[in-house]
Amino acid sequence: MKPEAEAEYREFVSARLDQLGRFAFLLCRDWHRAEDAVQKGLVKLYLHWDKTTIKSPDAYVRQVIVNVVREEARRHWFKRERSSDRLPERHHPDPGEAGSERLTMLDALSRLPKRQRIAVVLRIWEDLSVEQTAEIMACSPGTVKSQTARGLQTLRGLLSETIPEEVTT
Repeated sequence: MKPEAEAEYREFVSARLDQLGRFAFLLCRDWHRAEDAVQKGLVKLYLHWDKTTIKSPDAYVRQVIVNVVREEARRHWFKRERSSDRLPERHHPDPGEAGSERLTMLDALSRLPKRQRIAVVLRIWEDLSVEQTAEIMACSPGTVKSQTARGLQTLRGLLSETIPEEVTT
């Protein structure tokens, strides 16, 4: 890779690494799996960085992260962990420190079907357009709209079960 392309790639990664990590965490609810998914996405992006086939690096890396999270969920191969005497360093805030409302929302989000969860995370948390989300999910804009609507409806139902009535009114 040319030095100027390498510098552009490094700048892209430093500007978006935390955001991509949060995105991956919302999809899989595990910081370590999220870091692995982001790393795989960034490696794949690096391999294609100087090629003209990538129109939007953001959309490309997010699509790779979504695919990695889906594939790992299907395979269940992530359980191949090695034990160690040392605990890993914590680079991210513990989601348990964020408050009960956030935990309730994350729990409800994790109970959504995969495609609905991906659509809601991309559209609501990441604030992407329908077209950008469709590109990442490799589906039509209509599918994005329906999956987002169903996901939000399901979230409302899940949250109404866990939040007391006097709080919601």
